[in-house]
Amino acid sequence: MTTQIVESILKEADKRQAKRVMEVDLIVGSLTFLNPDQLRFWFGVLAKGTILEKSHLRIKSKEGTVRCLQCGFEGILNCVDDPVYHIPVPTLLCPKCRNVVEIVDGKECTIKSIKMVI
Repeated sequence: MTTQIVESILKEADKRQAKRVMEVDLIVGSLTFLNPDQLRFWFGVLAKGTILEKSHLRIKSKEGTVRCLQCGFEGILNCVDDPVYHIPVPTLLCPKCRNVVEIVDGKECTIKSIKMVI
């Protein structure tokens, strides 16, 4: 995922003939299960030797929300810490009626802005 983010930023910078990228703002949904520390680490590794090197990466988290088509509940998805995976895993069940829910928000990973020197 970080490779795709870096490639997208470099492509946009190339279109604008940027000399350097100063800042990048990302919005990362909680249901992507992307770890911000890992994103920062790999961003730094992939940025080395490019115009992204020494740029500042800001990551804003966006809470995941769901909607139940059965009872109409809309809100935060319950997550259970499953020791098999060692990560919180969404149950995808409505906390009110226990029917399957649809995801409304929280699956996105979006480049919100890029600050460049042109």
